[in-house]
Amino acid sequence: MIDQAGIIMAQGKSIACERIQGINDNMGKSHYHDYFELYYLETGKRYHMIDDQLYKINPGELLIFSPYVMHHSYGEKDMPFKRLLVYFHPDEIDSPKLLKALTEGTGVYKPEPKTGQIIYTMLRQLLNEQETPSVYDMEYMHSLLNLLLLTVIRDVHTPVKTEKTNRINEVIQYIHKNYHQDINLDQLAQNFYISPYYLCREFKRYTNSTIIQYVNITRIMNAQRKMMETDCNITEISRATGFSNITHFNRVFKKIAGMTPSQYRKLHKNGKDKSSLDQSLDF
Repeated sequence: MIDQAGIIMAQGKSIACERIQGINDNMGKSHYHDYFELYYLETGKRYHMIDDQLYKINPGELLIFSPYVMHHSYGEKDMPFKRLLVYFHPDEIDSPKLLKALTEGTGVYKPEPKTGQIIYTMLRQLLNEQETPSVYDMEYMHSLLNLLLLTVIRDVHTPVKTEKTNRINEVIQYIHKNYHQDINLDQLAQNFYISPYYLCREFKRYTNSTIIQYVNITRIMNAQRKMMETDCNITEISRATGFSNITHFNRVFKKIAGMTPSQYRKLHKNGKDKSSLDQSLDF
């Protein structure tokens, strides 16, 4: 499945929409990005793994993923589905209070029918504006996005319960809590009273990643967060995220992020400096 909205974001846009329908189109493995995602299911049923929690989502329900949250989706065999999604950068949000609520509000939302119809209408308007842009199209999408998100945060109060956890859920939870420590297959198998072979097989089936791949992605995701949120130097961040030496950290970081840690920090520092300058000029 080609992520057209992701391509639009990579081309420099700060809002992108997409509608996709399919069958047996499952994500290969958990992933994350540096912008928000709103996912609205139109038809079918889907399962979503968000960090270490598994959710089942039904038509009319939606999910919001904050930046740097691991997630992937999949469906039952031969179950067709159709969904709408919106990607957007945090700087598209006008209200600091709304941004804080969104950042803390990763999860599944189940709107009442009336509110759900309003949300669905605004999502289709966003997609239509992207596909047939008019005068002030980005300003229109910006304003509509903020109204949509305010509607979700203000009026949707029915959380969707997680699915029952299993042993692999527990292993994933352990990795997310202990990524900064030494983690290896034998230790995990011993901690959860299962054989290394069974753990490798079920973990791969569940996440489509090996344990080492998943641990490394989790560590790099948290390293990126620390680069954005702290002034710690790269050596300190590498140690804080579980890497025994800076060379290994640099190599894994570049493989996953597509650039070196120094390049990543410089890129995002420039973006933050520009944002601060813009705010200082906003009289």
